[in-house]
Amino acid sequence: MVLGVDTHRDVHVAAVLSVMGTVLATDQFPATAAGYRDLLKWARKSGAVRRAGVEGTGSYGASLSRYLLTQDIDVFDVNRMDRADRRRRGKSDPLDAQNAARAVLSGRARARAKSGDGPVQIARMYKLTKASAVKARTQAINQLKAVLITADPALREELAGLGNAELFRTCARFTDVSSLEEVGEESVLQATRITLGLLVGIGPDTAVALLITVGDNPERLDSEASFAALCGVSPVERSSGRRQYRRLNRGGDRQANAALHRIVFTRLRVDPRTQDYYERRIKEGKARREIVRCLKRYAAREVFHLVRWLQPGPRS
Repeated sequence: MVLGVDTHRDVHVAAVLSVMGTVLATDQFPATAAGYRDLLKWARKSGAVRRAGVEGTGSYGASLSRYLLTQDIDVFDVNRMDRADRRRRGKSDPLDAQNAARAVLSGRARARAKSGDGPVQIARMYKLTKASAVKARTQAINQLKAVLITADPALREELAGLGNAELFRTCARFTDVSSLEEVGEESVLQATRITLGLLVGIGPDTAVALLITVGDNPERLDSEASFAALCGVSPVERSSGRRQYRRLNRGGDRQANAALHRIVFTRLRVDPRTQDYYERRIKEGKARREIVRCLKRYAAREVFHLVRWLQPGPRS
């Protein structure tokens, strides 16, 4: 008998075929150690199983392949099904399992599955870890150099021309942990105030994103309209002939725009006032995109006034 398996994250679908290609049985089993044992026990009820075609032996089918190899079964990797057969028979998990077994019977599946239980597998894990560490290191270097672009000219000139290693050592000596903690606590405090002020639709991450857009000197923003333009939620006038309309503003700070977008869609799920407004505008014939744009504009107005109110000094 030949075993074919269509693998998934939580469940595997198996089919047993005779050497003549007749489907003898089809069933599904959980992708667990017990499920693997049950699958093989079930398959052997139809006869001796010496070969198996398994989809994705390097991913969802890796654990099953290792188990079958320990049971003296030749496992073949089945990566691509016969497209003509799929068009003729259709697509389903049982059919994919049967096609995996047929790929072994016909000889299309010739690549034997990796055992994945020796030093090569360990080397693969090390390589993945190294690649991730190198990527993180590169990102850290790029972030540091991006920060230095906006640093004080004297500091920027002092660090110019340093190699990466010397640059890290020099910047590490600048660190004042107590100052960083104090600044961090103040930022968290401001974000918490905004979160508590708006209540609906805004969390700490969203509040911080909006605070970054406002900056440490919110007085630079003359009005809530200027803040809306800064966030890219102010409408842009368009006209063509006699037709005049407003379109989406694709400018501004996209991180702030995304934060306002999250606020609006959270409110659409949980805020009755926002839901009523949405239903009313839908009945007026407004498009969903236009309604969301208006709600983002309202959210920007609320954030602006709240931030200005929370700042020390005279309030207007």
